[in-house]
Amino acid sequence: MSQDVYARIRANPKYQQLVKTRNGYGKIMTIIMFIVYYGYTSLIAFDKELLATPLSSTGVTTLGVPIGIGVIIFTIAITAVYVLRANGEFDRLKAEVIKEVQ
Repeated sequence: MSQDVYARIRANPKYQQLVKTRNGYGKIMTIIMFIVYYGYTSLIAFDKELLATPLSSTGVTTLGVPIGIGVIIFTIAITAVYVLRANGEFDRLKAEVIKEVQ
């Protein structure tokens, strides 16, 4: 692609909207993931007793296991939400930019 095409893409308002929206969304998702992941890691570091609490009086499973599984499920869910939005809204905006530039 020529420099002229790159310049037209960068000048396109829809491209600027796409970059702004995608970057903002990515930052928010990253912050949420950090809070969940480092929150769980902080529990491991600073409140081992809470995570070691048995779920039942006769069982050996502790509270840490379902919380850890929850972190894994949350990670999968947040990734799915991002992919759905990227494949929908972001791809639509990208296609519009390409159509306008050509």
